[in-house]
Amino acid sequence: MDERARDQVIVVGAGPVGLVAALRLAEQGIPVTLIERETTLPHDLRASTFHPPTLEMLDTLGLSEPLIADGLEVPTWQVRRHETHERAEFDLSVIAGDTRYPFRLQCEQWKLCELAMARAEADDAIDIYMGHTFESLSQDDDGVRVQCRSADGEPLDLRGRYLIAADGSRSTIRGLLELPFEGLTYPETTILVTTHFPFEDHLPGLSRVNYVWIKGGTFSLLRLPDLWRCSVYAAAGETIEQALEPERIQTKLKRIIPSQDHFEILEIRPYRIHQRIIEHYRIGRVLMAGDAAHINSPSGGMGMNCGVHDAFNLTDKLARIYRGESTDLLDLYSRQRQPIAKEEILGQAHRNRTRMLEPDEDERTRTLRDLQATVADPVRARDYLLRSSMITGLRKAETLQ
Repeated sequence: MDERARDQVIVVGAGPVGLVAALRLAEQGIPVTLIERETTLPHDLRASTFHPPTLEMLDTLGLSEPLIADGLEVPTWQVRRHETHERAEFDLSVIAGDTRYPFRLQCEQWKLCELAMARAEADDAIDIYMGHTFESLSQDDDGVRVQCRSADGEPLDLRGRYLIAADGSRSTIRGLLELPFEGLTYPETTILVTTHFPFEDHLPGLSRVNYVWIKGGTFSLLRLPDLWRCSVYAAAGETIEQALEPERIQTKLKRIIPSQDHFEILEIRPYRIHQRIIEHYRIGRVLMAGDAAHINSPSGGMGMNCGVHDAFNLTDKLARIYRGESTDLLDLYSRQRQPIAKEEILGQAHRNRTRMLEPDEDERTRTLRDLQATVADPVRARDYLLRSSMITGLRKAETLQ
């Protein structure tokens, strides 16, 4: 076995988590082989929110500056009541003393992937195999062995010291290892609609990130540099097939802006939302990260960020192991990241989603008043923003041993 095969880390998945992990390892002089099923990086709409600590991490790789230049800074976000335009507006300048980036960045996930891939392709320590399907793995005391197959059917056998499974919510590796993915699937299907329509010209005081109660339902409006992402739901009695019909999408948007006759629709995408997590992130020499280990409601925009945080924590541990420290650090990775994902990320996302799906008008009023009181109290506002910006979770992780 040659030196590279003995020492390399095999990373499966060229999304944000896998690419960041590969770059971080290469930065430490650790050889990496990156395997990706798709032949090209997808440009479909996935995550679009980068939280302050994620921007700080990406800055160490030189990726934050170009992302910020290509995205949209969001210094405030809101929970709103549509009919009255009442709102609780959270201002991230409150945590300016806690982060160099006191804002959310709205920027498409694929832009990070393209920036990171360009960096990976230029790095001699990283070998990249696009269009390769992961098929099997085995491990022993010396390392891991994996079998992949190219789009043309050619087999690819690899050996490495460790394997990072960053192959997403439908993780092949999680399935091969038969890891229980405990949790739930929400009954509602979310419908993502994108449009250039200028909601900001019609809704007073609108922020660039808004979670909105409307009579009998809810929707969200998230701004990207050149479009709005609007999340809506099927009406009572509608099947999802009916809800996706173009005229019914128009009706849903007209509920938001009744004066508008027609909306230019760029994309319509339905998706089911899950909250699931595995119990341990380390299985011998296989390390689970990102959506392969945990998935959550997108309410609050934390999923992709949590995966990037996994990648940074894990690669810190691997770099220390390569410098001679104990492999017990990999168990510490699991102990630090799994509880934070479960309690801080999945728990918080579930509370966010439950809050916005609350149908009772009186309860909505009580919740809004409590949020407004939080905004008005500097101590409560800072605590709330540290948690919603994922800073609290990272600080907690550092205390776990």
